[in-house]
Amino acid sequence: YTDWAWTSFVVFSISQSTMLVVGAIYYMLFTDVPGTATYYATIMTIYTWVAKGAWFALGYPYDFIVTPVWIPSAMLLDLTYWATRRNKHAAIIIGGTLVGLSLPIFNMINLLLVRDPLEMAFKYPRPTLPPYMTPIEPQVGKFYNSPVALGSGAGAVLSVPIAALGAKLNTW
Repeated sequence: YTDWAWTSFVVFSISQSTMLVVGAIYYMLFTDVPGTATYYATIMTIYTWVAKGAWFALGYPYDFIVTPVWIPSAMLLDLTYWATRRNKHAAIIIGGTLVGLSLPIFNMINLLLVRDPLEMAFKYPRPTLPPYMTPIEPQVGKFYNSPVALGSGAGAVLSVPIAALGAKLNTW
């Protein structure tokens, strides 16, 4: 691994561990159902497989996008939640620690099987968009001093108090 790979591995490990623990604990505490962490991790895994398929459809190699390994760590979190008899503080502290320690290990094994992403990024540059998909720059501020825009803005602002006054006077 080069420096950028190690840095991104650490940043992604922290963010993915946090995302899994916060989302799963939220689910477990509000549903009171053990097993929701594994369910949550399975949903996230399916989403990343779909994203991987989308990148593959764009012409990138299959291992260009890495699918994080969430499910084993989520199972540890579910076991912690079950073992602590639904004590939410213990589930957060012990389960969060287990996820924080296990998820980077699983992802490191996963990342060792992948070709160098930086080399792949330069070998497969981002494809250019066809003309019909090219974004159009928004025309912000173009009609700023237009009398039509000023009139419609003033009308929108004044319509609420006028309507409220009319309703109060019951003159409509």
